[in-house]
Amino acid sequence: MIKPVFLRYVLMIVSALTFSGCLSVSDSPVPRFYTLQAVEQNAPAKQFDLASKVIIGIGPIEIPEYQNRPQIVTRNKDGIIKFAQFERWGESLDAGLARLILEDLTRLLPEAQFQIFPCNFLIPIDFQVIINVIQLEGQLDKDLFLSTQWTVLDLKTKKMLLTKRTQIRQPINPHTYAGLAKALSTACSSLSEEIAENLSELSFKPEVKDVVLQ
Repeated sequence: MIKPVFLRYVLMIVSALTFSGCLSVSDSPVPRFYTLQAVEQNAPAKQFDLASKVIIGIGPIEIPEYQNRPQIVTRNKDGIIKFAQFERWGESLDAGLARLILEDLTRLLPEAQFQIFPCNFLIPIDFQVIINVIQLEGQLDKDLFLSTQWTVLDLKTKKMLLTKRTQIRQPINPHTYAGLAKALSTACSSLSEEIAENLSELSFKPEVKDVVLQ
């Protein structure tokens, strides 16, 4: 049985810590979560034709290790990386990029069917798009820089059809973490459009003998 004297002593300590702010829970920051979203456009979405209905596999998508975390990563003007403890992605960043690029390509190539990595290998996939994010940097007071190298494989002939590097710089507006998420979504939309255009061209080529490097 707890003695009254000991109980009063414990209550006095708890009260002192609470009033001093050491046990204040209400003042603790609440994490905010962000997701990548398709860019809304007033004009009709651009679409690309395909030679025939094809099945396209998206992924894998690799991101830099320093971006492989829940916290949103930025750099300050001195180039120092900052991990925002209370500003976080609502899903893993590589999964969010894959989901958004799939959504964009579905709009840009309405005649195609898509599978996201890891794909069901029982499905006869025609093209596979592999994306390596080489650099992803964001300064809240400036802009976002996305550098990727992406490859298109013909899974039927086991050939590499195209490998290309794409670099996109997108202003962050507003200069907040929500603005950064919007800027990355816009940059992904531009990347998806370039991929869709190349997939459209490749689908009309009967056979590609050599790898195209750009």
